[in-house]
Amino acid sequence: MYITFDIGGTKMRVGASVDLKSFICDPKIIPTPREFDEGINTLETIVLNMTKGAKVKAVAGGIAGIMNEEKTELSYSPNRKLRGWEKRPLKGELAKRLGCNVDIANDTAVVGLGEAHRGAGIGYNIVTYITVSTGVGGTRIVDGRIDRRIYGFEPGHQTIDIDNSVWEGSASGQLEDLISGGALEKRFGMKPYEIEDDDLWERQLPDLLACGLANTIMHWSPDVVVLGGSMIIGKPAISIRSTKEALTKILTMYPKLPEIKKAQCGDFGGLYGGLALIKQRI
Repeated sequence: MYITFDIGGTKMRVGASVDLKSFICDPKIIPTPREFDEGINTLETIVLNMTKGAKVKAVAGGIAGIMNEEKTELSYSPNRKLRGWEKRPLKGELAKRLGCNVDIANDTAVVGLGEAHRGAGIGYNIVTYITVSTGVGGTRIVDGRIDRRIYGFEPGHQTIDIDNSVWEGSASGQLEDLISGGALEKRFGMKPYEIEDDDLWERQLPDLLACGLANTIMHWSPDVVVLGGSMIIGKPAISIRSTKEALTKILTMYPKLPEIKKAQCGDFGGLYGGLALIKQRI
């Protein structure tokens, strides 16, 4: 039996597989416990219920935030709901309780890996995955593997508004503080899905996203850029068509731009990515 997990700031997902292709039952989705000890106990209980006594051969998954250099624990999470998980022995505790090897990585990196193997990134050698949700994250997948890194990839924290001319309320001028769901809620005082402003969704946000994508494409030079997250696949959503048009005007030095595609794995990209991590190890 193989176990894969995805620990986000809001939800925790857990799946079990015997063939590293499909799940033996519907993955379990629950609110993420705020404290590490409760979270580990909950994970262990879910796994025991799923496996029904079968031996767990390997575990892999993602958690939202920056990993330490050894990839054994969450070093820092921008999500306040996961502060209780920081600097706690996630890998070691799971390995001890489940009696097997455990691999963990940033949740967005694992979702991107899932898209590369099971979603919109299939067939491409270099995949950039960008998620625009409560925050903005991203990863680079090369030849089906998460690219080498010391801590992790954070394209959402690139500065694109140096003088705060886009929005004075953004202290950092970073991409995440301009286009994420959290940023919009702070700026407009309502949930993104409550904002009915065609110019925002069809021009303002696509222009800003295109600026961030242009920087990322020039740094990472991918075959395809896969866009996911609630601000991309929800309703209303940042227009991918308008984003492509804006990107074409910015990136004129390349003879051909990478494909820009919408994510396809839905809620389970991180779980599919976890299966890919296990398969690569064994």
